Amino acid sequence: MRRITFAGVVAGSLLAVAAGGLPAQQPETGPKVGDMAPDFALGGATRYGILRDQIKLSTYRGNTVVLAFFFKARTRG
Repeated sequence: MRRITFAGVVAGSLLAVAAGGLPAQQPETGPKVGDMAPDFALGGATRYGILRDQIKLSTYRGNTVVLAFFFKARTRG
């Protein structure tokens, strides 16, 4: 299944180039390297279950924070 999807993306890109060149590059959005991240809150979970309170980024201001997303965690896939 992945090979078909990848091949479709490659074939679509080649057709776009043959039809008139590469599409215009989109302007960059979002924070730049070195910018301070905006504050946000997320629900949290541990191996014991869902956390009662949300986790706020501002709580960790001044510390190194690494965000990791496991989009297939706790699913059958």
